[in-house]
Amino acid sequence: MATKHDLVDWLYDALSNSGGEGRIAELCKYVWEMHENELRASGDLFYTWQYDIRWAAHQLRKKGVIQSDTLSKKGVWKLKKIK
Repeated sequence: MATKHDLVDWLYDALSNSGGEGRIAELCKYVWEMHENELRASGDLFYTWQYDIRWAAHQLRKKGVIQSDTLSKKGVWKLKKIK
């Protein structure tokens, strides 16, 4: 059974497969297409995952993986460039 912690990896995969950035709705669609069965089998997460994916984005921001929301366009998540 998946947990909200799995969303961190799934969101990273979605961003990586979207060229490093994407609109939140597009990234959620990707996660749904790739993990629908796992989400459906995850109890309450099935009903909260689109909220919890925002928590996952926050975790990636804290780790320095995605840009601050002040540096990205509204509604867009973007991986930081590695120097």
